[in-house]
Amino acid sequence: MDYGLLSLVPPILSITLALVTKKVIPSLLAGALSGALILSNGNPLAALGHTLNIMWSSVSDGWNLSILTFLVLLGILVHLVTMAGGSAEYGAWAEKRIQSRQGAQFAAFILGILIFIDDYFNSLTVGTVMRPVTDKFKVSRAKLAYIIDSTAAPVCIIAPISSWVVTVMSTMGEKFRAEGLNLDPFMSFLQLIPYNLYALLTLGMVAVLCFSDLEFGPMARFEAYAVETGNVHGPNGDASLQTEELVENPKGTIWDLVIPISGLVLFTLIAMAYTGGYFAESISFLDALKNTDAATALRIGGSWAIVLSLVMFLPRGVVSVKQLPKAVVDGFRSMLPAILILIFAWTIGSIVGELNTGAYLANSLGKTLPPFLYPALVFALAGIIAFATGTSWGTFAIMVPIAVDFALIFNSEITLIMVAAVLAGAVFGDHCSPISDTTILSSTGAGCNHIDHVTTQLPYALFTAGISFVGYIAAGILITVVGLSSTAGGLLSLALSIGLMLVALKIAHFYTVMKGSTIPTRI
Repeated sequence: MDYGLLSLVPPILSITLALVTKKVIPSLLAGALSGALILSNGNPLAALGHTLNIMWSSVSDGWNLSILTFLVLLGILVHLVTMAGGSAEYGAWAEKRIQSRQGAQFAAFILGILIFIDDYFNSLTVGTVMRPVTDKFKVSRAKLAYIIDSTAAPVCIIAPISSWVVTVMSTMGEKFRAEGLNLDPFMSFLQLIPYNLYALLTLGMVAVLCFSDLEFGPMARFEAYAVETGNVHGPNGDASLQTEELVENPKGTIWDLVIPISGLVLFTLIAMAYTGGYFAESISFLDALKNTDAATALRIGGSWAIVLSLVMFLPRGVVSVKQLPKAVVDGFRSMLPAILILIFAWTIGSIVGELNTGAYLANSLGKTLPPFLYPALVFALAGIIAFATGTSWGTFAIMVPIAVDFALIFNSEITLIMVAAVLAGAVFGDHCSPISDTTILSSTGAGCNHIDHVTTQLPYALFTAGISFVGYIAAGILITVVGLSSTAGGLLSLALSIGLMLVALKIAHFYTVMKGSTIPTRI
């Protein structure tokens, strides 16, 4: 059934309420109920029943349940490490070696790039490791959340080995086969990496911001407040994130953090290979990672990391058996906000899917433009759909076939550019959507209020997206009008986009200095 404009009501209502009230869970619930009301033809009881049914289906889904379990396990692991004194010792060690706010931010950035296997794993692990360090150098939690979020999906979408690659390749491969295109999905994915302007520019912008301390928009206020007062939670001081102080054992060492977290990474990689069939079939480790069940691997890796921690901590007495119930309860409690937000985000995401919101947007807006504008158009459409639905993977499924169709109708040379524009737009929308799971987990990993993270990150995401949009217009002109090959046109548009971003940042730097920002700026 075609619900037309009504299909836009749930995401618009949820996002608007979340930004206005700063209450995420009630906003998501309101959006879900409004969508269920539309689906049930205005019957409130049926709408409530449908919402509860979808919510239960979301929680009981195997993938989702594994993700929720991993969140709880990570919360317990963090509390065990903190009780043992590992976090404090790591913070003291890092403070001696990292000499500046810029260094603390760049360390988080590099760690985010290194953990490219899965965006969920990235968001939570980087936050867990880097919070003590960035706190010591008065880096706001909002800035840490931005760095985490900008090295989660943007890294996963350009990494040849990640939980995202299989989804992208399967979507491309299905469409390529349907159209009779002689294109290998994996080789095509590698070819379009340089054309993913948003992901590449986002990583470049984070690197610049880490070293320059250039800030604008709401982020400048949060960073200035952290520097001046030492309160990294922001002007409003989110009390819900100020958890009860744990008693840290003075006998703890830096290895009480390094070994459990390293074990988490190692066990998760082994579990990814296991769930991908590496130990049961004659396939390579790389192929196993392509076919892995990331959610199950995270759950297994988290379980064994806790076992490793207990083996380390209990015999040495840095954590006692009596402290274990507290670690479990407090670990679960620390992740409860993220768990609830994820459940409600999955619920509204399913309802938006039933309303065919993404397809409506794509079919309504994707017409009557000259061919050279189509890469920019699909980038914008994918961004809008991902922002409204909170899912980049769902956006891939909707927009990749449409993008390929547009390319084949007007100019097959722009096929890979069009697909890359879809991937970039989907990551952009997912990056800044309040109902995106990666956005939620980034704020959770950083210990940042979710709406604070959304509002401080949005200007940066829009800044990079605007430059990407111009870059895709340039790519369309270079390929369809000038007549360059897709490789030459794509690479030249990337170079032009990088140059434009540096010029724009230089202008922003000049304006910030003239305005008299309290944050030191230099590029």
